[in-house]
Amino acid sequence: MDTIDTLALMRAPTALRPLLGQTVLVVEDSRFASEAVRMMCLRSGARIRRADSLETAHRHLAIYLPTVLLVDVGLPDGSGIDLIKPLADASPRIGVIIGTSGDATLKGAVMAAGADGFLEKPVESLLAFQTMVLAHVPADRQPPAPRIVKDEVISPDLIAYQDDLSHVAQVLGRASDSNTLDYVTQFLGGVAHSAHDHDLGHAITRLTQIRKEGRNPDQGVAALSGMVQLRLAAAGPI
Repeated sequence: MDTIDTLALMRAPTALRPLLGQTVLVVEDSRFASEAVRMMCLRSGARIRRADSLETAHRHLAIYLPTVLLVDVGLPDGSGIDLIKPLADASPRIGVIIGTSGDATLKGAVMAAGADGFLEKPVESLLAFQTMVLAHVPADRQPPAPRIVKDEVISPDLIAYQDDLSHVAQVLGRASDSNTLDYVTQFLGGVAHSAHDHDLGHAITRLTQIRKEGRNPDQGVAALSGMVQLRLAAAGPI
């Protein structure tokens, strides 16, 4: 494994681009959520690389160490917490490790695993993103004061939302067993939350409740699939 990205660190942060010199690895399976982080990094001066699973993240980390790790708790092949703990204990350590989730109750587990911070989804405030990262960056990598602070709500292109919906449609088209439904409700619930698609979020909540009560989920799955198809046809939330 290479050490921290020294080439990136040679670039000094500025008041306008406070994360210049940072390399962010975002571990996130949602294209919509990843696009929001990409836009924040672009505005902040940071380089970004993306992994969509634990397996892909490990492949990245076998080659280089980012200066910032932003990892979602819910991933298709496991929990992001299982990635955070060994990296938090590693030497050399990634400078800033941040966990994310749409479930705020997971903050305690993320912090207990050794993360430096937790961002609740949707991650859409540029100021909150920059502030969280800079709170854990060494003094010699801080931007000059006074920092030019401009809060901005980041709204990703709906093409990324469409990509996530297409992925769910394909998954549901292949199977609807218990493991598949676990993944779909977790993934799509996060996507709906990030996109502020409340009707879709309510449908996911209803399906989750049906399954908890041990009832046949077929009707709920059919309703959810129909809502996904309607959004694909409309090219976005309805």
